[in-house]
Amino acid sequence: MRMKHEIDALGLLCPLPVLRLRKRMQPLPSGTKVKLLADDPAAIVDVPHFCNEAGHTFVEMIEADGHLIFTIQKA
Repeated sequence: MRMKHEIDALGLLCPLPVLRLRKRMQPLPSGTKVKLLADDPAAIVDVPHFCNEAGHTFVEMIEADGHLIFTIQKA
């Protein structure tokens, strides 16, 4: 299922996936869910850490087709 707010960070290395996520989430209203696609192994640590620091809800992380798919809900 394709989400309205999907960020393709495939091929980007730390910290670029999180920086792209932060930039795209800023203008969105509270409660908006965003999907982040990443294949950088550091994203497993970086994305939950970003959510914790920024107050966003880390909804889930799944592996599919050789990459990670994170779902985050804006605080």
